[in-house]
Amino acid sequence: MLIRDKITSENLKIILSEFEFCGCFEEYKPYGCGHINDTFLLTLKGTDGSRIDYILQRINGAIFKDVPSLMRNFELVTAFLAKKAEESGGNPKRDVLNLILTKDKKSFVEANGEYFRAFVFIDKATSYQSVEKPEHFFEAGKAFGKFAALLNDFDASLLYESIPDFHNTVKRYQNFENSLKTDTAGRAEHVKAEAAFTTAHKGITDKVYKLLTDKKIPLRVTHNDTKLNNVMIDDATEKAVAVIDLDTVMPGSLLYDFGDSIRSGCNTGAEDEKDLSKVNFDFKLFEAYAAGYLSQVKSIVTDMEGELFAFAPILMTFECGMRFLTDYLDGDVYFKTKYREHNLDRARAQYKLVCDMEKNISRMRSFINNILTK
Repeated sequence: MLIRDKITSENLKIILSEFEFCGCFEEYKPYGCGHINDTFLLTLKGTDGSRIDYILQRINGAIFKDVPSLMRNFELVTAFLAKKAEESGGNPKRDVLNLILTKDKKSFVEANGEYFRAFVFIDKATSYQSVEKPEHFFEAGKAFGKFAALLNDFDASLLYESIPDFHNTVKRYQNFENSLKTDTAGRAEHVKAEAAFTTAHKGITDKVYKLLTDKKIPLRVTHNDTKLNNVMIDDATEKAVAVIDLDTVMPGSLLYDFGDSIRSGCNTGAEDEKDLSKVNFDFKLFEAYAAGYLSQVKSIVTDMEGELFAFAPILMTFECGMRFLTDYLDGDVYFKTKYREHNLDRARAQYKLVCDMEKNISRMRSFINNILTK
């Protein structure tokens, strides 16, 4: 779903007048590579002449239907994590996203039918789009694991489900079948191989979802978008600073978070790589992330969850590929795309990665068991 790349001058005036920014506005420019929201780096000049940076985001209202409830999630989770950071001797001003409130103490601004929020910019830290060092991926694992562990005693029932059925893989499969049948964009003829692969994997779609609904594994507060670029890495120490992008924080399973990290970080190719020979499962990076993540959640993981950690990357990679394929069939109405076949290329890359993961599941299981049983 493409939304405008620029902020109207009228909206910018409203934003600047309503948020409690410090300083005088100088400029804003696009920032980051997100698929859903539009993100900008907003620069102001302080009274002493210093530069003050903020992150400004325009929330995609086509995806997030209830922005006030979404932002209530933000407020609850960031306040909880800030308190935890303070109690443990951390730095709540840097370890957690800090929302900029409006003059009437709201966490967002609505301007001409669009919603905006702002954060303190975390300086001297980097959000990496791909793994440049295994150490960074290990740190990301620790960060997301710590995030889950800190929120283990947070009441998940307080959270609004920002995207209903986000990891309901049973429903995701039903959506795929419906899109293939209706063929709204006239593209079904071009995806016969991908459709056959999807159908062949139908049997894995209910494995985790059913355990959750039957309460055989716990429902937890989870991030649900655990990519490397949602962890800020300190430029000097190369240690994780903060977990960012909390739009999809809602009740879920640790398996979803773990699996999606492996999906996004252990691919030797790009998410939309056309040359599938470049798309392979990097087991060394899997080891790095798993070691970091499991070191933080080991004390809270149930036996059933432990048994499924090796399966989770396969499920999440398949789900992601299925979502890309469904969006392609629907005419690219959800993900931002740069060209006609973009979502199809993404789906093919994910499915190639599924095949590689399936070949490595025994190795993954052995590595995970060694950590959890120590």
